[in-house]
Amino acid sequence: MIITVASFKGGVGKSTTAIHLATYFAQEDTNNVLLLDGDANRSVSNWAERGNLPFKVVDERHAAKYSRDADHIIIDTAARPNEEDLKTLAEGCDLLILPCVPDVLSLEAMMLTIETLKKLKSDSYKVLLTIVPPKPNKDGDEARKSLQRAELPLFTTPIRRFQAYKKAALLGVPVYQVNDSKSKIAWNDYQNVGKEIEEL
Repeated sequence: MIITVASFKGGVGKSTTAIHLATYFAQEDTNNVLLLDGDANRSVSNWAERGNLPFKVVDERHAAKYSRDADHIIIDTAARPNEEDLKTLAEGCDLLILPCVPDVLSLEAMMLTIETLKKLKSDSYKVLLTIVPPKPNKDGDEARKSLQRAELPLFTTPIRRFQAYKKAALLGVPVYQVNDSKSKIAWNDYQNVGKEIEEL
């Protein structure tokens, strides 16, 4: 399976999502998982260099060499793709995941992305709400209702905002390896998203 994570807006948890979905699919011993870093910021590569991830991370320019043996390929893309980029991304994967944080600017950027995808007649995408603030804050619920009203394909599981992700990035490990009271809960969010992907 080829999964691409893309966003018109930076700071929406794109690289964190790519890393944790790759981690999810790497949990099966039989799976050979490859994460391609296509972001100029090299967030995924830097995360990998700081510690130890349970899958291979390579620059997307080396995809041809390393992807031959991969069972699952996760692609972290550059932020703010233009229409041509988006067309290429959508056509080159089985599922395009669009992370979106629950704020007005991110939701507006998401709607622009969806309009472009509809124009391209692409339907292999799904929106993932990320960095959702904890209750009693209602931003996550309101964003979900807004996306549902627009009849957009949306993951049931939101990715909640936890400091554990920042610690994981600093250590270069998946979030479940972090010594933090919320690390298992944070990992459970991505496990649930992974299960939803498998059920598609």
